[in-house]
Amino acid sequence: MKFRIIQVGTGGQGNAWCRRFLPPNIADGRLEVVAAVDINSEALVNAREGVGLRADQCYTDLQRALDENPADFCSIVVPPAFHEEVVDAALGHDLHILSEKPIADTLEASVRIAAKVRAADKKMGVTMSHRFDQDKTTLRRELRSGKWGALDYLIMRFTCDCRRFGAWGAAFRHTMQDALMIEGAVHHLDILADLAGARCETLFAQTWNPTWGEFGGDSQGLVLMRFENGTHGFYEGAETNAVGLNGWANEHIRAECESGTLILDSRRLEAFPYEAGGRHANRREGEGQEIPLLQRDKWANAWLIEKFVAWLDGGPPMETNVEDNLQSVALIFAAIESSRTGNPVHVQQLLDDARKQVASSP
Repeated sequence: MKFRIIQVGTGGQGNAWCRRFLPPNIADGRLEVVAAVDINSEALVNAREGVGLRADQCYTDLQRALDENPADFCSIVVPPAFHEEVVDAALGHDLHILSEKPIADTLEASVRIAAKVRAADKKMGVTMSHRFDQDKTTLRRELRSGKWGALDYLIMRFTCDCRRFGAWGAAFRHTMQDALMIEGAVHHLDILADLAGARCETLFAQTWNPTWGEFGGDSQGLVLMRFENGTHGFYEGAETNAVGLNGWANEHIRAECESGTLILDSRRLEAFPYEAGGRHANRREGEGQEIPLLQRDKWANAWLIEKFVAWLDGGPPMETNVEDNLQSVALIFAAIESSRTGNPVHVQQLLDDARKQVASSP
């Protein structure tokens, strides 16, 4: 079945949706873009050129676009602070929803959105694109294969030089509070939890912004995690370093397992098997057994759009459905709270408290 979508947001990441993520699914005959919306009229050129919309299918007014174009679902590719507003409008027009991460800019808003979607009996997915990139998917397959034994701990490094205002894409990332957590670590902590294969139990974080970082909030962070299956994780995130060693899509992940060490670095995956009887062996990165990356036609957001459409068509819920994705949102807000209080945070309790607060609100 072909599904009709209204694309909300065509600038910045929305441009990538129009030119890279939607077209493969349109070519497969699974999607028809019936309208696009952006408050910046100049950004609508991306919808006209990327997915072939006519000028009369492009809007700067969301309500008018929804009123005038029958559709099955809408995308949300706007800053997180505006997600709930678009969700309300979409549900008011009986639409399913596929949204960019995070669900919203606060944990309470994220819980409210999930509750609204559930009450409306609609489907909502969140595009945790980096978890479904080629290299991370290959690493996940290796860890799940059982050949490396039990997973002990994970370490992830993400470092960039985006210290100057505007260097990290849209200006809102430089003016918002907690930009690293909400716009960056939302992907990375999600990846660590996915690779660990369990929910996060406790989390301790420290975040800050160096004097040379042109951010309105914290742009650097260190996070220590313990998962419910006993696996541990550590995250280093940086947006204001002198040089980017492991920037977007080129992160460094080391997985320490009972029977080997797996290292993913800048999209190259290698394994160092445990050598029984070996003592004090020292190896260098780059000397391991290279593991070929998995191959498929679509990755990241293009693949997640495909998964969402299959869900709408009667298939199983996508892994990043809004209910399950509350775990990812809880991670970043647990990190923010931990940094502010100086104390570890029990992640599931934080999420339960937010649910109770939302349920008790008028």
